[in-house]
Amino acid sequence: MAIVIGVKFKHAGKIYYFDPKGEEFKEGDQVITETVRGKEFGKVVMCNKEVADSEVVSPLKPIIKRASKEDSAQHEQNLADADTLIAESANKVAELNLEMKIVDAEYTFDRSKAIIYFTAEGRVDFRELVKELASLFRTRIELRQIYERDDIKMRGALAICGRPCCCTLHLKDFEKVSIKMAKNQGLSLNPNNISGCCGKLMCCLKYENSFYQEVLKKMPKISASVKTSSGEGKVYAINVLREEVQVKFDTPDGGVSILTFPIEEVKKADS
Repeated sequence: MAIVIGVKFKHAGKIYYFDPKGEEFKEGDQVITETVRGKEFGKVVMCNKEVADSEVVSPLKPIIKRASKEDSAQHEQNLADADTLIAESANKVAELNLEMKIVDAEYTFDRSKAIIYFTAEGRVDFRELVKELASLFRTRIELRQIYERDDIKMRGALAICGRPCCCTLHLKDFEKVSIKMAKNQGLSLNPNNISGCCGKLMCCLKYENSFYQEVLKKMPKISASVKTSSGEGKVYAINVLREEVQVKFDTPDGGVSILTFPIEEVKKADS
């Protein structure tokens, strides 16, 4: 077992484990850590906790120190200067006539490196861009190509439901979403209705999919013959959320009646 603390570097980013070096941390504490990108300013979101060794990526990096007021001020300055970094990078892209769009940018805590994120249709030769930006900002420049989902996660947007996109609030990773999930939930398959701001299928289609899958296994098919306490009829409609089945019966006068039954009270006609 290992004692760790969980640290986030972005609001909706992943939680990374670090060695607290025997110190006690509480949620909200600000810390300086060493990462693969260099020194980073982060916030503790999980206080000291014992976890299995299998959950830890070795070697577990230690916390460098608690962030001071000066460190917090430096972090805020880095965030403010990132706007200039984005604007100047976009200007250079236009000057060099490159087929790419600057999306976001950030400095590592100690400003030893500036990371610039961009989207592009294909491969881009940005070597000249890196040279000019390195000369302009006097630091190491790293360009990273990202894709539609990452773009929205970084910039933020309002989803069709009227709330901020899930990826900007709480999603740490993008899970696979398929058109079958929309079919399971009886949603319109119009791309405009089931696609997010990124143009991909909405991440929220995944949330209730396991429930729909389990209930649909118990549900009879539309038009299937079934037995109920009111006799034998055909399935007219199903309500997955209520776990109910509407059954259509022929009446003696040549008409039809439709009754609703809990799924437990509906059996296949041949059973």
